[in-house]
Amino acid sequence: MIARALRDAGMEVIYTGLRQTPEMIVNAALQEDVQVIGLSILSGAHNAIVPRVMALLREKEMTDVKVVVGGIIPDEDAEALKRDGVAAVFQPGAALEDIVRFVRGAVG
Repeated sequence: MIARALRDAGMEVIYTGLRQTPEMIVNAALQEDVQVIGLSILSGAHNAIVPRVMALLREKEMTDVKVVVGGIIPDEDAEALKRDGVAAVFQPGAALEDIVRFVRGAVG
C-alpha cells in the first residue's frame, strides 16, 4: 500500500521484495542511488535489522540516505531507532498522506 501511495504521488519506487538482508538492502540502495530507504518490519526484528542497515550506510558513506521504518514498533524502540539515525518511524494507523508528506520533505 505504501509503495503504491508513493508511486501515485509521483515518486519512483524500487521494491526489492520480502526477506531481504541488510546487506542486500544497502547494496540495492547504492546501485539505484536512492534518497530514501523504507523498511516495513512486522516480524519484531527491527532491533536487529535496522541498526545493521544504519551501520552499513555509515560504512558505505551513504549518510545522506534517509531511512524510514514502519511496522509494529513499540514507542521505546522507535525512539532508540531515531537516536541511531532513522529519520522517521510510522506505526500502525499512520496515514498514507503523512508518509508521503514526510518522504517529500525528506528529499527536498
